[in-house]
Formats: sequence, structure tokens, C-alpha cells
Amino acid sequence: MDNTTLLVVAGVVGLLIGFIVAKMMEKGKATKTMANAKKEAADIVREAKKEGENIKKDKIFQAKEKFLELKAEHEKVIISKDKKIAEAEKRTRDKESQISNELAKNKKLNEQLNVQIKDVNFKSEILDKKQTEVEKLHKSQVQQLEVISGLSAEEAKSQLLESLKETAKTDAMAFLQNTLEETKLTAQQEARKIIINTIQRIGTEEAIENCVSVFNLESDDVKGRIIGREGRNIRALESATGVEIIVDDTPEAIILSCFDSVRREVARLSLHRLVTDGRIHPARIEEIVKKTEKQINEEIVEIGKRTVIDLGIHGLHPELIKAVGRMKYRSSYGQNLLQHSREVAKLCGIMAAELGLNPKLAKRAGLLHDIGKVPNSETEVETPHAILGMQWAQKYGEKKEVCNAIGAHHDEIEMTTLISPVVQVCDAISGARPGARRQVLDSYIQRLKDLEDIAFGFNGVQKAYAIQAGRELRVIVESEKVSDDKAAELSFEISQKIQTDMTYPGQVKVTVIRETRSVNVAK
Repeated sequence: MDNTTLLVVAGVVGLLIGFIVAKMMEKGKATKTMANAKKEAADIVREAKKEGENIKKDKIFQAKEKFLELKAEHEKVIISKDKKIAEAEKRTRDKESQISNELAKNKKLNEQLNVQIKDVNFKSEILDKKQTEVEKLHKSQVQQLEVISGLSAEEAKSQLLESLKETAKTDAMAFLQNTLEETKLTAQQEARKIIINTIQRIGTEEAIENCVSVFNLESDDVKGRIIGREGRNIRALESATGVEIIVDDTPEAIILSCFDSVRREVARLSLHRLVTDGRIHPARIEEIVKKTEKQINEEIVEIGKRTVIDLGIHGLHPELIKAVGRMKYRSSYGQNLLQHSREVAKLCGIMAAELGLNPKLAKRAGLLHDIGKVPNSETEVETPHAILGMQWAQKYGEKKEVCNAIGAHHDEIEMTTLISPVVQVCDAISGARPGARRQVLDSYIQRLKDLEDIAFGFNGVQKAYAIQAGRELRVIVESEKVSDDKAAELSFEISQKIQTDMTYPGQVKVTVIRETRSVNVAK
């Protein structure tokens, strides 16, 4: 027990001694560490002071440099302002000098002007005196002339004026006559030039339209199926289309006859579909005809649209476009109406351009001038086609120039625009050219003979010629039997006789020629 106590006491004493020694060693280290820290702090303070001094010097140096730069810039601005002030002072001095010179000049001019005014006033007084003397001398001379001639001044003046009037009137009439002759000659030459150039620049087609169409068959066996039992099929087809179907001995062909080319086309297409399908009976015929009519109506609209696009015409009303399309299936004396209208439109465009008019407006009027020939109902047939076309154009918003050109191209109404005679001339060119229209030769020749016979039925007619395809009748009369006044009366009577007794397309111009000749023979 004692040993154990001794060991414990010895351990405690040892621990105390160790603790004291550790404390002493730790205190020595702390003292050393504090000494090192103080030394480092002193070094840092010295370095900071040294760096602060350097920074201070740099900032002072930078401030001095900035001050010098600002001072230099300020001096430049001051120098520039001084220079501008000097220039302004110089300009001011120059202007003052210039104004002084101008004032001196003005003063000198005023002095000269005053001198001239005085001179003019003096001369004016002298002229007034001389004018008074001249008037006195003139009165004296007039009085002497009146005494010598036995006429007063007013009477002499009247005689002189009358003489001058007669001379001036004669000279004016001669000048007017010469001017009119030159103008007519020039106008005729220019008109011929424009018309010839216009015609030469248009490609034309010859008439091919007629009143019958031929439907070709693969064999004659189909004819019986088309006729049907007791003719029911052919009667149903004729009733549905309004076309006369002629089945004769012509091999492998059926003739469709109708004046309306739209109906003929409907009948032809319907027959083609029926023959191709093989089912031919009245119910099927009515169904096919309705479908074909619908197709033809759509095709008419498409033709109208293509036509106006080809001619460069814009903004046309849909109803007028339909009328243009219907013109494809209408002919006049064998001339296709659509081809005729296209030709007239092109002629109008070229001629209007040559004359300095609006070519687009002229084309529009040329295309629409015959739309009255494709009426929508039977009641409209009684109205002249020019008036009907004008009414349609007015109804669908066309311009006044176009409406007047349509209505006046056959002289039903008065022409009020320059485009109207252009359309009339182009219509005549298109219809009168060789090959444009088809006519029966015998009836054509007979009509010309009838025209000439009417002229020969009047007294004093020596010769009569129907020219320009019957559009003009030229009558030569005997000068001994027919006077100039009688010639005018004869022209009117012949035109009235033709209008009463004959039927003809368009107009017939009657020209009566009276010529006086004096012939002598030198031997």
C-alpha cells in the first residue's frame, strides 16, 4: 500500500514537473513568436510607407501631366476663338468698305439721274410744243385736201376702208382656199398612210363559217342507232338541241343544219358523246345535251377571258366577257364575229397610236363594237345591234368614249369622241377586205346590177358604176341636162330609191359626178 502511494505521489510530482516544464517551453515559443510578429509588422509598415510615398509621387506626376494637357487644350481653344474673332473683324471691315463704295456709287447715280430727269423734262416740253404745231399743220393740210378733193375727211376714210375691206376679203378668200386645198391634200395623204400601215401590220383570216356542220361516222351502221326506232332518237335530239339533223345517202356522215353555231356545236359534241358511249335513247340524249350545254357555257367564259387577256384589256365586266365568248359562235356573211372583233380591236389600237389617241381605250371599243349581235333574248333582237351594244356597255360601267364608239359605228347616233370614227373605219376595213366575208356570187352580182339599174332609171344619167363591193354607187351625168343644183338633188333621190327598193348590208354611198368639157381641134 505504501509502495502504491509512493508511486502515485511520484507520478503526480512527475506530471507537475512536466506541466511546469511544458509551460515554460510554451512561454518561450510565444515570446519568440511575438518578437517575430512585431518584426514582420514593422517591415510591413515600412513597406507600406514606402509604397505610399511612391503612389503619392505618381499621382502628383499624373496630376501635373493632366494639368499641362488641359492647359494646352485651353490655349488651343483660345487661339482658335481669337482667330475667328479676327476673321469676323476683317469681314466686318470689308463689308463696311463695300457699303461705303456702294453709297458713293449711289450718290453719283442719283446726281446723274437728277440731271437726266431735268433733260427729259426739258425735251418733253419741246415735244409738246412741236406736237401742237404738227396738229395745227395736219388740220391745215386736211382742210386743204378737202377743198381740193371735194370730200370730207370722214368720207375719204370710209371710201378707203371699203376699198381695204374688199381687198382684204379677196386676199383672205384666196388664202383660205389655198390653205384648205393644202390641208385636204395633206390630210388625205396622212389618212392613207395611217390606214395602209395599220392594214399591213395586221394578219387576217378568210371566211370559213357557214350554216351547216358535217359529223363524220366510223360506219353507216351507226346511222340507224342515231335515228332510233320510228325516228324517236333523232326527234329527241332535234327537239333538245334545236338543230336539223339530215341523214341522207352521204357515206359515213351526218349533216347538222342550223343558223345558230352554238346550237350546232352543242349538237355535234352531244352526238360525239352518244356515239362514243353507245347508249342512244331519248333520256340519255336529254342528259348528254344538258351536260354539253353546261360545258359550252363554261367554254364561252374561258374564250372571253383568253381574248381579253390576249388583247391586254383589263377590268371588263363578267357579262361583257361572256358576250365576247359568245361571239365565237356567231358569224356575219361567213366572217366569224370574234375574229372580226379581235381584228378590229388590233386595227383600232394601231390606228389610235398613230393618231396620238389612247390605244387601250380604242382596243376596248373595237373589241366591244359588235357585242349587240349576240343578244340574250328574242326581245333584244329588234333593237339595232349598235344601240343594243351601247346600252350593254353603259349598263356594265364602260366609259363614255367606248359607249359612243359602239353606238355610233353605224351612224345610229352622233359621234362625240375621236375614237368613234377610228372604230367605224377599222370595222369597215375588216369587213370590206377581200375574203373577209362569204356571199353567194349570183346574188352579189345581181345586187350590183340592181344598183346600177336604179341609177339608169333617172333622166340625165350617162353612166353608173357600182364599186367597192356595192358600198358605193358612182353616177356620171350629162352636163347639158343636169345642173349643179340638180346633181345634188339627183344624189338624194337615188339614195332614197335604193333605201326604199333594195335590201343590203351596211350603207351605200351615192356619188353624182357632173363634168363640163370644151373641146376644139386645131388644124
